[in-house]
Amino acid sequence: MNMPEVGLIGDIGATNARFALVQADGSMTPPRVYALNDYPSLSRAIDAYLAEESPTARPGQAVLAVASPITGDQVTLTNHTWTFSIEALRRHVGLRRLRVINDFAANALAIPYLSESDRVQIGAGLPVSDAPIALIGPGTGLGVSALIPTQSGAVPIPGEGGHVTMAPANARESAVLDLMRKRYDHVSAERVLSGPGLVNLYATLCELAAAPAAPFMPAQITNPRMWDEDPRTLEATAMFCAMLGTVAGNLALAFGARGGIYIAGGIVPRLGSFFAGSEFRTRFEVKGRLRGYLATIPSYVIVRPLPALLGATALLKQP
Repeated sequence: MNMPEVGLIGDIGATNARFALVQADGSMTPPRVYALNDYPSLSRAIDAYLAEESPTARPGQAVLAVASPITGDQVTLTNHTWTFSIEALRRHVGLRRLRVINDFAANALAIPYLSESDRVQIGAGLPVSDAPIALIGPGTGLGVSALIPTQSGAVPIPGEGGHVTMAPANARESAVLDLMRKRYDHVSAERVLSGPGLVNLYATLCELAAAPAAPFMPAQITNPRMWDEDPRTLEATAMFCAMLGTVAGNLALAFGARGGIYIAGGIVPRLGSFFAGSEFRTRFEVKGRLRGYLATIPSYVIVRPLPALLGATALLKQP
């Protein structure tokens, strides 16, 4: 579908904001990435982007996918200090129309447009057409959403499922979570299933072993070159995959997601074959009497970069 004007799309996470323009013919310009900490506000980051990408042709409409619950005009990022008024931002940029949606709702909207090369299946199962689809994604935080079929098309369900209480599945995980509960008033799924969550898992495993924890970043913990040097980095990575299976299985049950469960975010695609061979799929299916039900549900890792921009583009093209 062609649009009468240029549109702005954005994916604003807790660390980076990514912007692109959708041209009148529906094509997308290559995204540009802006670190949130380099700008005092979202409006200033958009100003910088438009000054670089489109100093003369201003967009008339925009869809911004934001890592935050959208409950009214005022939006505050969950894991960053940026806050803004949707209407004030619309006026500042000079937009005729501005839609702000949860970032994982945008990821969910992208799913129908993914090609086979955009996803990698983990385990068995076949999708049921016109059935709900669930989405989970560990990154700086833990995003959760779903896509529900309706007579007028699929509808994304935004939510804050990353903040559900994390439950252990074995004694080792109980020991880890018990220790974490001494530091946090609420140990959510995001406390372990995110970049900072990987650091939490590693540090807690070191504490249980009475060993010093190195000041590793998440990418170092999941780096195979570190696993022989510090075996607790390997255990943290393996526990992360298993716990993600537990939460993903819970999500599939909650939504009846027989259309499949999709994994987005920046962490899991980098794990590659390790994730495929991890306990993720076993833990996804191990739900007692519902094991057979879950065994039929396929799970996929989204390997396409920035799928939220694809979902934002789809929403931008809607009348």
